[in-house]
Amino acid sequence: VLNLVSSPGSGKTALLERTLQDLSGELKMGTIVGDLATDNDAQRLRKSGAPSVQITTGTVCHLDAHMVGHALEDLNAPGLQVLFIENVGNLVCPANFDLGEDLRVVVTSVTEGEDKPLKYPSIFQNANIVLLNKMDLADAVGFDRATALANLKTAAPGAKILEVSARTGAGMNAWYDVLRGLAKKKQR
Repeated sequence: VLNLVSSPGSGKTALLERTLQDLSGELKMGTIVGDLATDNDAQRLRKSGAPSVQITTGTVCHLDAHMVGHALEDLNAPGLQVLFIENVGNLVCPANFDLGEDLRVVVTSVTEGEDKPLKYPSIFQNANIVLLNKMDLADAVGFDRATALANLKTAAPGAKILEVSARTGAGMNAWYDVLRGLAKKKQR
C-alpha cells in the first residue's frame, strides 16, 4: 500500500495513469483517490482497467484511515499486489495521518520550484520515496536540479529520490522496479 501525497498539480494522477497502463499486464493494482470534489481522477484511472474508488472529502484536506477502510470495502478487489492511495492534493494536512500504508511517496514537480521541501518539511520528513516529476519541463521553467536535490536530501534524508516524467516515461523504470519489488515481497 502506497500513500501518494503532493500539492495539487504535481502530476499524481498522470503518474498513476502511466503506471497503471504500463504495468497492467504485470501487476494487479488498484487505487483509492481522495479529492475535495468530483470523481474525475477515479474515472481517469479506471480507463486503465484497474479498479478505482473515489473518496470525496468535501472540506477535509486529507484522507484518514477510517475513510480508506470504507473505500477498501467499496473497491472490492481481492488479490491486489499494489494499492495506491492518491491523497488529497495538499502538502500540509496529509503529513500527520497514517493510512496504514507500507510506503509514503511524495510527488513533487519541477514546476513547483526547488524550495518546497524546505517550506513544507514535515511531508518530506516522513517520505520513503520522493518522485521528482515533470523532469521534461525542467529547462523550460529554469529548474535548478542541484539545489532541488540538495533541498530534498535535507528535508527527506531517508527517502529514495527518483527523477521521472509521467508524460514522457523518462525515469519511470526505476519507479516500476520499486513496485515490482513490493509485489515480490507480498508474494513471500
